[in-house]
Amino acid sequence: MSQAHHPNRRQALKFLGTPMLLPISGVGASIGLSACGGGDAASITFTSASFAAMAAPSLADPAAMAKTAVASSLDVMLSDGSKQSFKLAYQPFFMTGDLVPDGKGGTLLAGGYVDIKNQPIIDTSVAGKSRQFFSDSPDGTSLLSVPNPTVAGIKGKAVFAVVQFEYTTWAQDGKTDMYGKLPSPIAVLTLDQDQTTGKLTLVKYHNVDTSAAHGLWITCGSSLSPWGTHLSSEEYEPDAFTIASNPMFKAFSKNTFGDETKANPYHYGHMPEVTVNPDGTGTLKKHYCLGRISHELIEVMPDNRTALMGDDATNGGLFMFVADKEKDLSSGSLYVARFGAGFSIDPAAAGAAVTWIKMGSASSAEIEALANTLKPTDIMDVQTADPKDASYTKINFSGKVQWVKVKPGMEKAAAFLESHRYAALVGGTMAFSKMEGTTVNAKDKIAYSALQNMQSSMVRNNAAWNEAYGVTLEKAVNAGGVLAHTLSGGQKDTAGTAINSEWVVTRTKMLLVGEDIAADALGNLANPDKIGAPDNLKFSEKLRTLFIGEDSGYHVNNFVWAYNVDTKVLSRLVSMPSGAEATGLGVVDDLNGWTYITSNFQHPGDWSASLHSKVQATLDPLVRANFKDRFGAAVGYLTGEATGMKLDKL
Repeated sequence: MSQAHHPNRRQALKFLGTPMLLPISGVGASIGLSACGGGDAASITFTSASFAAMAAPSLADPAAMAKTAVASSLDVMLSDGSKQSFKLAYQPFFMTGDLVPDGKGGTLLAGGYVDIKNQPIIDTSVAGKSRQFFSDSPDGTSLLSVPNPTVAGIKGKAVFAVVQFEYTTWAQDGKTDMYGKLPSPIAVLTLDQDQTTGKLTLVKYHNVDTSAAHGLWITCGSSLSPWGTHLSSEEYEPDAFTIASNPMFKAFSKNTFGDETKANPYHYGHMPEVTVNPDGTGTLKKHYCLGRISHELIEVMPDNRTALMGDDATNGGLFMFVADKEKDLSSGSLYVARFGAGFSIDPAAAGAAVTWIKMGSASSAEIEALANTLKPTDIMDVQTADPKDASYTKINFSGKVQWVKVKPGMEKAAAFLESHRYAALVGGTMAFSKMEGTTVNAKDKIAYSALQNMQSSMVRNNAAWNEAYGVTLEKAVNAGGVLAHTLSGGQKDTAGTAINSEWVVTRTKMLLVGEDIAADALGNLANPDKIGAPDNLKFSEKLRTLFIGEDSGYHVNNFVWAYNVDTKVLSRLVSMPSGAEATGLGVVDDLNGWTYITSNFQHPGDWSASLHSKVQATLDPLVRANFKDRFGAAVGYLTGEATGMKLDKL
C-alpha cells in the first residue's frame, strides 16, 4: 500500500487428456496446456516449472512503461526431458469506471462507491460534471468456486472472484485528496470459465452489502481461506484517542452515514470475511476478535485454525490468531510475537528465535459489543508526555513514544480494541515498519512476510526505535525484504501454556533483500533487478514459487516477481504502469483443473518528484490516455499470448 496519499501511507498440472493452465489475474495469467492422447502420453509427466524473466522497461519504449507490460514466459519441464515455453500476456476483466453487467440486464459502475444505504456517493468537485465516485485502487482478490452455482448465461463453468477496492486517490478535480474518506466497496465477479482454454469472461458484477459490518475501512490485501472464503482487511485502524481531530475519519463518517460524528473508530481495523453464494452474490461478516491492527492480510494455515497476520504499521508486530474451531474465525486466542536476539538482514544468518505472548481469548460477538459501548478513555489512559508515574508503561506507538495504563478490568477490551498499545505493553516486539503480505509454504512449513521497507522503528536511534525490542538495523533499507518464518508444533506461550497449533512461528530469518541505490538513469532509487518494497506475497505449492508484488516508492515501475524456492531464481514477470503499485496477488493451484495467479494494480501515474522526475513529462500523457485520465485501474489476469496454447506432445 503506497504511502503517497495517506498518513502512514497451474499451473494446472493435469495431463493425460485434461487441460493445464496458468492464468494470472489483475495482472492474471491463463495458459492452456492439454494432452492430445497417444500411446506414450501416460509415461510423460510434469516435473517442474520456471519463469523466464522479462527486462525492466525503459524510456526507449515509453509505451511499455505506461501500461501493464509483459514479456516473460512460463517454461514447463517434462519427464522425457523436453521443455514447453509459453509467452505470457495481460488480459483485463475491466477497468474501474467501466460499466459492467449486473446479471439482470443492467449495468453497474465498476469500483463505484455507495453509502451505508447502498446509494451512490457522488463526486461534485467539478461543477456540471457530477459523477459517482469510483476507485482507482483495486486490491485484494480471491478466485474460487462454489458448489451448484445458479448464475444464468454461463457456457462453460461458473467461477467467482471477490475484488475489494482499497480507496480512491483523488476527487475528480485532481486536487481533493480522498484517501480513507469513502467506505471501501467490495464486489463479487461471476466469471465464465471456458473449459477448452481456461479463459475467464465477466458475466456478472455484484456489490456486496457491507452495512451490517458498519461499512468497510481501507480494505487492502486479502487471502483465500482454506474453506473457500475471501478474507479481507481493514488497514491503518483509526486511532480512537485522537479521532475527534481526524478530518479523514470525519469525512469517512459523513460519506458513509451522512453524519461526520456517527462512525465509531472501534468498528474499524478488523478482518471482514466474504462468503460467495451460488447466485453470484456475497455475504459479509466482520470478525472483531483477531486484533484491531493494521490488517494487510492474513494467511490461515492448513489446520484451518491458525492465522498469521501481517501488520502494515510503524511499530508494528507479528500477530497470530488460533481459532477455537476449524473453519470458523468467530472466536479464539490472539498472540503477539516476541523476537529474541539475532535478527539480521543477512539471508545467510540463522535469524531470531520467536516466542509468543498470549494477549487474550474472545469471541467476535463480545468484542463487537465492547466496541459498541466503550470509549477509549474507558479502556486506557494514554499520555504523550512522561507522567512521572510508575503505574504507566512507556511504549512506542505509530512512531511516537507514549505512556499507557489499562483501566481496571479492561484487559480484554485493551487486547482486542487497542491491540497495538496492549501488545507493546505486554512485551511484544513492536519494532517492524510495514510488515505486509503473509503467505505459507505448507510442504516445507515455512511462512513468508513482506517488509515493504525497513525504516524508522527498525533503525537504531530513530525516534520510533526501542532497543528492548531486539530488532535493530544500523541503516535503513528502503527497498525492504521478505522474511521466512519456520513453523513448528508443540509450542508454549511465554506464560507456559500450550499453544493449540502445529503451525507456530519459532524462528524468523531474511529470505530476500532489496538494494537501495543512488538514482540511476531512469530515476530508480532501488536496484531494478532486485525486489523493491515487496507488498503482496502468495505461494504456489504446485509451482514451488513465491510470487511477490511491489508497492515501491523506489522503482519507477513496480513489478511482480516469481521466486523459485528450490532453484533460488528470481524472475520479473510483469511491469505495472509507472506510478502504480502491484496489488491483489493470489494463487489457486487447481480450479476445475486450471491454475490461476491474480494480481491487480492501482493509481497509475501517481507521480513522486523524488522518483519520477526523469520520466513524468514523457509518461503522464500516455498513462492518462490509457487509464481514464489516471482515474481508472485494471482488474484482469495474465494469459498465454495465444489463448488456449496446448502441449501437442502429450
